[in-house]
Amino acid sequence: METLTDEILTQTIRVRPQESHKGTYGRVCLIGGNDHFGGAILMATEASVYSGAGLNTTLTDPSNFVSLHSRMPEAMVADFTHQDELTELVSAANTVVVGPGLGTTPQSLSVLQAVFGTVTPKQTLIVDGSAITLLSEKNVKLPQAKLVFTPHQMEWQRLSGIKIADQTDEANEVVRQQLGGIVVLKSHQTKIYTPAGGFLNKAGTPAQATGGMGDTLAGMIGGFTAQFANQTNAVLAAVYAHSAIADELAENQYVVLPTQIIHQLPRYMHEHQS
Repeated sequence: METLTDEILTQTIRVRPQESHKGTYGRVCLIGGNDHFGGAILMATEASVYSGAGLNTTLTDPSNFVSLHSRMPEAMVADFTHQDELTELVSAANTVVVGPGLGTTPQSLSVLQAVFGTVTPKQTLIVDGSAITLLSEKNVKLPQAKLVFTPHQMEWQRLSGIKIADQTDEANEVVRQQLGGIVVLKSHQTKIYTPAGGFLNKAGTPAQATGGMGDTLAGMIGGFTAQFANQTNAVLAAVYAHSAIADELAENQYVVLPTQIIHQLPRYMHEHQS
């Protein structure tokens, strides 16, 4: 398993051409945030915006509209229960992120099924949080798409059937092949299983052990995959940058907040472009 270094950043983050516009940097559609877990989709959205995606649309529960507009006016927002609007907005995206704060209610399942029924093979689909739980527990058929799964170890146990103690690289790779795509298995040292091989992220700090880290990473992966052509490198770069920024902050902080990582992203990406 190859260890990630900052080389993945310069291999991925490109200097922006002078002749470009917001459409040049991709469209991300993020779906999640029920009436109890709005913070998750807010952080995922903010991470996608700050990572440089050109256009960002969030489909969420209407109870989150005011918070999202006030915190992140750069993002568009719509009701995830409006089927026609969901279909239109999901179809327009390069990358779709589903799951942060979505919940596991019948309404959550209905939204997930609508998203899965809309996504096409040309799109990248990041399956995160509640969407992984629903996928594990309900009879939901995965769509044909460029799939990226972002489970923590317990979510991976549910999805793969592999107990945490038995989550070896060999066993994880077998299930990844069955699922297709990329698996970002989040832990104190995250492992990324891809068709091109496995990667170990040794960056990161215990200061990150707080709610919202996974939501932020999902949004970053959304923003990176929408902008950068090599999807595997985009995922790897997002994972590494998420942890490396936290390491920088932890030099002077006991706890690192997800939103602090988000706000450092534009500077960090500028320093590592090539």
